[in-house]
Amino acid sequence: MKKLITLFSIFALVVAYGQNDYTNYEVRHASHPKDAQNYSTERLRGEFLVQKIFEDNQVNMVYTMFDRFIMGGAKPVGRTLELQAIDPIKSEYFTTHREVGIINIGGKGTVTVGNKKYELENKEALYIGRGDQKITFASASSKEPALFYFNSATAHTSYPTKKITRKEAPVVEAGSLKESNARTITKYIVNETVQTCQLQLGMTELKESSVWNTMPPHTHGRRMEAYLYFNLPKGQSVAHFMGEPKETRNIWVQNQQVVISPEWSIHAGAGTTNYDFVWGMAGENLDYTDMNKLTVEELQ
Repeated sequence: MKKLITLFSIFALVVAYGQNDYTNYEVRHASHPKDAQNYSTERLRGEFLVQKIFEDNQVNMVYTMFDRFIMGGAKPVGRTLELQAIDPIKSEYFTTHREVGIINIGGKGTVTVGNKKYELENKEALYIGRGDQKITFASASSKEPALFYFNSATAHTSYPTKKITRKEAPVVEAGSLKESNARTITKYIVNETVQTCQLQLGMTELKESSVWNTMPPHTHGRRMEAYLYFNLPKGQSVAHFMGEPKETRNIWVQNQQVVISPEWSIHAGAGTTNYDFVWGMAGENLDYTDMNKLTVEELQ
């Protein structure tokens, strides 16, 4: 196994031994909120920001000890990529003990699960249940490759694989232009659309002239979350706010980067323009509204 040790010995970038030449993963340990208060900018980014989730003909993953959640990206360009098991999960197949949720944020592509193919257009989703099955990714065109963003959580039982289109997903209109947070929330993988063990996955799209997401802020002590920011124009950025409500910190995030949000942390952002983001959650329950709501005045 090849390892690239970073400045922080608590995580490493690993290319899985004996597998393929395109599967890369990183392991990150959970952090105590009191420790995070003392992190430098570099350390904060090293712990919670995933800077490179998509690369040509690569499958990149981060395995975090927060609820043993995995976030990853597959970008097939002219070849098929397989979602292979990585060493930390100690399984022959990636889904032997896991479920997976996928959203395609790129060009048209195909996810093959076992012997069945699922075509995913831009902003369509796929839930894959636990089970020993081969999973592969392919793009319809190498000129406009698919960008398969996936989240994975441990699963205690197997539920059927299911594709969810935008028309099938519940949609919520939230916020207002007056508060600069008018947004459309599409809930792809929630208990209203598909049965899962603990995984939830959806997308929020900020409307033009709106930049604030997830306001008013909240935490949810029974699950963690991850945000993939995308459709952010070149030269623009998002300031993602995290931390305990009275000890907030911020991370500047670029297009197609992911922020890990622990259960003790708020998760909100403000961009220099409007943008989209994918949210994924895992933990103790499947109640989308289970959260500890805060007011803006409580933040420090």
